[in-house]
Amino acid sequence: MPKVPGLRSPTAIVGRIVHFGRMLDKIRLHGAGQLPDVYVANMGEANPRFFDARCCQFLGIRHADLAAQVLGNRLSDEQALTWCEANGTRRSDADCETWNGFMSKLGWRDAATERLAQRVAEYGLDGLGIQTFFEMIDRDEAR
Repeated sequence: MPKVPGLRSPTAIVGRIVHFGRMLDKIRLHGAGQLPDVYVANMGEANPRFFDARCCQFLGIRHADLAAQVLGNRLSDEQALTWCEANGTRRSDADCETWNGFMSKLGWRDAATERLAQRVAEYGLDGLGIQTFFEMIDRDEAR
């Protein structure tokens, strides 16, 4: 996938959770017509295995509602997270620690390992010792 200016790593933490900032970046870039099509297919809740869908499920919100709030009200990252907490499921520190651990290790010796290997091969990243989806994304986007 191409390196997209303004699209942060999934490891970046907003509030207490990983991936949320990246999801917000995709919403904003898409709203501005600057998100490549290959990323648009991974947005929202269409596929429950995709990270945006997982994040929305974790927060107890709908992606479309979050996007409308972020774009319509020009919410900052912190304001968007506050909106999610007010309109979805407020998560404890322990919940967030579990979420961060799960997401940051996804693909490493788990049910997603085979899918990760397929994606690594598709992206031409074989031989780089990639063990998680977060590592694959960062390598693919030259981080």
